[in-house]
Parts: sequence; C-alpha cells; structure tokens
Amino acid sequence: MNDDTTPMRLGFAVKVLGLPEVPANDTRRWQNSPHLLVSLGYLHQIFDYLQQHNISMYRMSSDLAPYLTHPDMPQFHRQLEESAAELAALGERARSQGLRLSLHPSQYIVLNSPDETLVAKSVADIEAQVALLDLMGLGPEAVVVIHVGGVYNDHDGSVARFITNLERLSAAARRRLVLENDDIRFTVSDVLFIHERSGIPVVYDYHHQMCKPDHLSVAEALARSLATWPAGVRPKIHFSTPRTEMKLIKRKNPATGKNEEVPEPPQWTNHADYINPFEFINVLRQAPPGVPFDVMVEAKAKDVAVLRLRQDLPRYAPDVAARFGLHK
Repeated sequence: MNDDTTPMRLGFAVKVLGLPEVPANDTRRWQNSPHLLVSLGYLHQIFDYLQQHNISMYRMSSDLAPYLTHPDMPQFHRQLEESAAELAALGERARSQGLRLSLHPSQYIVLNSPDETLVAKSVADIEAQVALLDLMGLGPEAVVVIHVGGVYNDHDGSVARFITNLERLSAAARRRLVLENDDIRFTVSDVLFIHERSGIPVVYDYHHQMCKPDHLSVAEALARSLATWPAGVRPKIHFSTPRTEMKLIKRKNPATGKNEEVPEPPQWTNHADYINPFEFINVLRQAPPGVPFDVMVEAKAKDVAVLRLRQDLPRYAPDVAARFGLHK
C-alpha cells in the first residue's frame, strides 16, 4: 500500500545485465517442457541481485509461464496451480524486501482488435497474468500494464471497442489493470478519456508523450495521470530517453547487390542505453508537490542505467534525489 513517507522507487524491466548468466524466464521451446517453476528459480536469483543493490522495483517477464494459455498445448495450462506454493513463497519474499513488482504483456495483447479470436486470447492472457500476481499474494501496487491497441482506421471506434471489451475481464483483472499512453497511436489525452469512462488508472510515459504529443503539457499530463490512481495505491510512471546516436545498419547496395554497412540517423522512438539525468530532473521538478510515485526506467542498459541514474541525481539535483532517498 501507499506510504507517503517511503522514498520513491526506481526500477527496471525484465533482463538483468548484472546477471548475464541468469535469464528472466524459462526460454526453452515447448519440446523441452519449459515450466513456471524454472522461471521462479531464476527470479529468486534476480531478487538476490535486487536486494544486494537496493533496487526495490522490478518488472517481471510476461513469459514466466511458457505457453500457459496456448490453445493447442493443454499440457501447459496448469502451471499456475502446479506452482502455487512456490508463487506464494516468492510473493512473501517480495513483500519482505519491499519490492514492487509488475507485468507488461506483449504487443500481441490487443483488447480492441476487431478480430474476436485475438480479443479472446488477449482476455485469457491478461487473466492469467493477474492470477499469477494474485497467487503471489501481492498488493494492489502490483499491476498489469497494457496499451489501447490498434487504430484500425477508426480512432474513436477503436477507443470505444476497448472500453466495451474491458467488461469481458473479471473484476479481479480490472483491479490490477493499468493503461499506458503509447508512442504511435494513443496519446495521454486518449488514455485519460478511457480512464474517465472505465476507472482504469493511467501509467504516464514521458518518452511516449514526446513521440505522440497532444495539447497537454508535461506537467498537466503527469499530474492528471497520477490523479487517476485509487487512494492508497502509489502511482508509477515510465521514463526513458531517446537514442540520439547514429548507428550502422546493413543494406544491400543496388549497384553491387552486396550488403554494406551504412549509417542510419536515430529513430526517436528508440530507447537510449542510459537516462539523460538533466531531462529526468526537469520532468520530476514538474511533478505535483507532495504526490509520491515510482519510476520504471525503460533504458537498454536496464539495471546498469538505474544504478547510474542513482549516482547522477545527488550530484546534479539533491532535491530530486531526496525524493528517492538518495544522498551524496
């Protein structure tokens, strides 16, 4: 539950660069009988690392239970039940560490699709991920983050279909579901519109707002998104920095027919390896005073980027660093 006296958290997602030998989940193919129990063993090692480095926020892989909802592989459908005791033990450990956990289903989870088969699969996947968090005994801060989905040549109709299809989820699933603005299709204003009609809280993504702006300023978008969260549950936001450097890609030379390395300008939707601390500081100083929230760092350098940002903040912005319990 939310405690205004607890420092704000910085977290990262899935892969742990500081543990290159430990995968985030069991990645074996179905022929090798992968299982949630194997993924939970990896998570214990990841939790060790998080505890060692005092990182108290982590997004788990959405593939912890391989093939869990695959319609043609019933042999994988009971992984949650088969791992119930181990999930409960891991959840107890997370609570003892003060660790905030979350899940973010893949881009193939699309509640507003016109394709009924895809919608049914998306509902099943969301329900399964919520059930996993429930079996861990986690509080309401452990959320499942999704996007609105596709536009399908009808922006307003796609938003309306998303709102309608939310009703297909159980009450338990809707309690854990949160909605994020994206970088291509749906703005902060769009997801706030959905919140007003559904009650689903909004996870503000700063980088996505820069890529897909609307009429809201950063300060307005951040404040209004934070206000969508229920009382007693600390909000969270996503933060990343765009990749700015030129990179080399392989492209076929039409004259020779051979692949050659050519420079490509940056794509602003791509995440950088690290967080620009000055940009981070500027955004945090626009946040409403007295409203604590946690920050998921979406940088390519993962945990390394979090550790670097924790070094940078006390040096450049002691006021912002103090909100995270960081000092020189």
